[in-house]
Amino acid sequence: MPLVVQKFGGTSIASAARMREVADHVKHCRSRGDEIVLVISAMGSETDELITLATQISEEPAGREMDMLITAGERKAIALMCMALHDVGVLADSFTGSQAGFVTDTNHRNAKILSVTPKRVTESLEAGRVAVVAGAQGVSTDNNVTFLGRGGSDTTAVALAHGLGADACELYTDVSGVFTTDPRVCPSARKLARLGFDELLEMTAMGCPKPAARSVEVARTYGVPLHVRSAFTWEPGTWVVDTESGMDAREMEKPIVTGIVPDTSQAKVTLVGVRDEPGIAAKVFRTLADAAVNVDMIVQNVGDHDRTDISFTVPAESADEVRAICEGMVDTVGFASANTDAGIARVSLVGAGMASHPGVAATMFETLAAQNINIEMISTSPIRISCVVAEADVDRATVALHTAFGLD
Repeated sequence: MPLVVQKFGGTSIASAARMREVADHVKHCRSRGDEIVLVISAMGSETDELITLATQISEEPAGREMDMLITAGERKAIALMCMALHDVGVLADSFTGSQAGFVTDTNHRNAKILSVTPKRVTESLEAGRVAVVAGAQGVSTDNNVTFLGRGGSDTTAVALAHGLGADACELYTDVSGVFTTDPRVCPSARKLARLGFDELLEMTAMGCPKPAARSVEVARTYGVPLHVRSAFTWEPGTWVVDTESGMDAREMEKPIVTGIVPDTSQAKVTLVGVRDEPGIAAKVFRTLADAAVNVDMIVQNVGDHDRTDISFTVPAESADEVRAICEGMVDTVGFASANTDAGIARVSLVGAGMASHPGVAATMFETLAAQNINIEMISTSPIRISCVVAEADVDRATVALHTAFGLD
């Protein structure tokens, strides 16, 4: 019997009616011979509501207690899901993250999985039951409840699929798969039938919201086939597979560009008048790293009179914090000022075919120039080119590039 791990996000189980629909789907899957393990997120926007409640009670709630609070949403959801399954004649057992064998590090609010030993989940399957596991949680090495952070249920599902030796991991969400770009920005966007782990990793790193980047990384590391699909239409979605395994052998030639990814979640920080000497950049970025700031694109201009400018992008919500940190380094590191610009966005081309096709960058820059869109920063990888542009221009850039590379 095929063993499939199915993950359902908050919108997929936001109401009692939605839970009953999921239960009916699980019953159908079992009737065709599949063994099913469910990974469940908190219902709807419950996680956000719990966080808001906590901040109303405490300005700086302790990480340990926040994890205890946030993970309550998933515990509630798994119990209700088991009730829905029982009502359609499917026997099921609910498990918290710790009961399912997830051991994490001791970081609260964003714990990392250290190991998965799903003994109780296996026993439930052997008894002919459906195991329903709470997503995004585990128990730390010092025996505290931990939360895996945003998108943690995706990571839970993939890690559990690997631990169980599952045939596939299905990530059910409110979209029908991975698209060539954001359909809300570009109506001519197309759903991709399949793509490789490396491509999806680049897309999620550059701003594609689903699935969570951490889950794709785990899937790629352990070779877990992913199926991203809709919990509302139940139609086939996008398969994400190891492109070196031969699973995509039907594609004799990869398309040059797989997708266009717009991202408005970034801000630009510029350090003006930095001393142009060895070790200065190291001091700046070590200080930011020690403050857990996630720096993305970095550009250093050519030095002039022993001074240079360094620009880099950070998550927009961190911009004020980063500027304060940088201003605190003005005297010790030696630069004139730190400026921030929240009115920027990033647009990225992603595609495995780019590695063997010259002229992709030229076409991208020509397309943006034809739209009179100025490029502020550029970064590349073997299968990605990203440009920082004005936020007001990013939607127009996305549509134009989507057409220019034949993705409409």
